[in-house]
This record gives sequence, C-alpha cells and structure tokens, in this order.
Amino acid sequence: QVKLVESGGGLVQPGGSLTLSCVASGFSFSNYAMSWYRQAPGKERELVAVITSGGFITNYADSVKGRFTISRDTTKNTVYLQMNSLKPEDTGVYFCNARRGSNAIWGQGTQVTVSS
Repeated sequence: QVKLVESGGGLVQPGGSLTLSCVASGFSFSNYAMSWYRQAPGKERELVAVITSGGFITNYADSVKGRFTISRDTTKNTVYLQMNSLKPEDTGVYFCNARRGSNAIWGQGTQVTVSS
C-alpha cells in the first residue's frame, strides 16, 4: 500500500523548534523528489521545501529560508523538516508529498501551531 505518514507536529511557542518526519512505504522512496507543503486556515496550500530524489538539491519558500531545513534518509524511507525560529505565521497543517513525473503521493498532514 502506497503511504506517507507524517508526525512531529504540535503546539510550540514563537521562537521555538519542531522537527517533522514523514515515513514512506509501498513505493521506491529513493526515486521520488520529496516536499513539504503547508496550509493555513482559509489559505491555499503552499510549497515550503523540496529535496531531489538524490538529496543533493534543496529549495525553500522565501518565507522559511534560513529557518527550515529539509533532509532525507533513504535507509529509513523518511524525509524530515527541521523548523527553527518558528513564527505564528508558520501555523498550519503540514503535508508531505512524493513526486515522480506526473505521479504524486500525499500524506494526511500534521498540525503545527505556533502560539504563546
């Protein structure tokens, strides 16, 4: 069964840190580019970070550059999003995405809330 399962979300104070994890199963993880998206209430889903299948190239939304880091561990079929210096505007549901050509797989999302 093709699946992406996110974890690691929660409530954190402004300036705090969280690490999200996404475990892949049922497909060839190493052949897929992996991304994190987020969706805030009342807003469209937006791309946060992406890492190529080989893990050598990453790209980030301007709003998170210098604060977030995406990485992947092929031995664990897992992609991570390290989030530092969190801001209230980082609040939202974070989704993991796997993509190869026109084939896209989505996880169910994990809630991140940044609030004092």
